[in-house]
Amino acid sequence: MSRAAEGPKESSRVADWLRNQIIDGERAPGSKLVERDLATEFGVSRVPVREALTLLDAEGLVTLRPHTWAIVREFSPEDLAELDEVRAALEVLTFRLAAQRRTTAGLARLRDALGAELAGARAGDRVAARRAAADFHEIVTDLAGNRLLSELSQTMRSRLRWLLGQHDDLLHVSEEHNVLYDAIAGGDVAGIEDLVLAHIASSHRQRAEHQRALRDG
Repeated sequence: MSRAAEGPKESSRVADWLRNQIIDGERAPGSKLVERDLATEFGVSRVPVREALTLLDAEGLVTLRPHTWAIVREFSPEDLAELDEVRAALEVLTFRLAAQRRTTAGLARLRDALGAELAGARAGDRVAARRAAADFHEIVTDLAGNRLLSELSQTMRSRLRWLLGQHDDLLHVSEEHNVLYDAIAGGDVAGIEDLVLAHIASSHRQRAEHQRALRDG
């Protein structure tokens, strides 16, 4: 491909490709990302690769290093604690608003995401199940119907999708999402906060188990 044919669209394609690999766990935290190697792998010049890495740095998924390379971000315990705190604050509000403002069309989208998540979990397809689980949370944000909340969530979207993928018990997560769906569909505004906080606590335990499994090989 000629450099004249490259542009913002090509940079976006490279960013999408790398983002998915990082979120899906194909590139582990700490992995080195060299512009030259990525350009060869993706069949582009180094310019869109450099622009993609800059974008992913802004999203919090990579850390830029001198001399045309970067690393997949390694989240420290402090980083994860801060993400958990922000996630808890946002999701309690998000799910409460979704239960208040649910729509027939929005609930149908949630059911579709749940179906995809459950199908992936039953098939042992970790990528499909985890992506659908993250989709579920983003659809709930849409249902909340608050533009400012959506903007805040968008700034953290990549980091939250990575965080939401740090689990291995796929069926358990899909079951918890089903309980949350029932609360939204039933308009259980009073009870949904406890369900959300329990889900976040469960996610924290799942992440710790996932990290132990990675360390133990």
